[in-house]
Amino acid sequence: MNVIFLGPPGAGKGTQSKRLEARYGIAQISTGDMLRAEVAAGTPIGQEAKALMDSGQLVPDDVIIAMLESRIAQPDCAKGFILDGFPRTAGQAAALDSMLKRRGARIDVVLFLEVDENALADRIAGRFTCGTCGTGYNDLFKKPKVEGTCDVCGGHYFVRREDDRRETVAARLAAYREQTAPILPYYEAEGRLYPVDGMADIDTVTEQVFEIMDGITKK
Repeated sequence: MNVIFLGPPGAGKGTQSKRLEARYGIAQISTGDMLRAEVAAGTPIGQEAKALMDSGQLVPDDVIIAMLESRIAQPDCAKGFILDGFPRTAGQAAALDSMLKRRGARIDVVLFLEVDENALADRIAGRFTCGTCGTGYNDLFKKPKVEGTCDVCGGHYFVRREDDRRETVAARLAAYREQTAPILPYYEAEGRLYPVDGMADIDTVTEQVFEIMDGITKK
């Protein structure tokens, strides 16, 4: 089973991907992690990507697709894979389909986490973590039981990511709308797009995802 998770930054794709990975035994693939691994290993593709990045250029789609083809050939992808955050454009979606077709494979399901962007911006801007143990909190729905003290380690130092600032979040959401949202009709036209209520609590979102997956695997 080959799966794509789509949705705006902060919608919960990473969390749900990990749960899918654990339940169905399919590998979660982050293109960012994959790119860094290829560069660190010094593979020919990694060397090409490193040269581009070192010169300030974006890594082109054909290089990303080539790395992805190498990645899905590894043993942990035998039962399938989950793409979190890729493809980001219609061009990448078409290139991905072409590569998989050449290998006799396809994307079986595209899970789309639907969210209210204003509420999502509030949620992202409210995130912070314990600077000692990394436990995550949120101003809106997960504050420490004792203000200023981590529930897990008792630490008193908390940090917020720079890219979680409201103005930064707004820019990331705008980029998503312009680049990634237009690929939704591409998958919808082929009956592969399955919307999920991403504003529900984490466990409820997981239940929705598992229900979709179970329904597809039983077909």
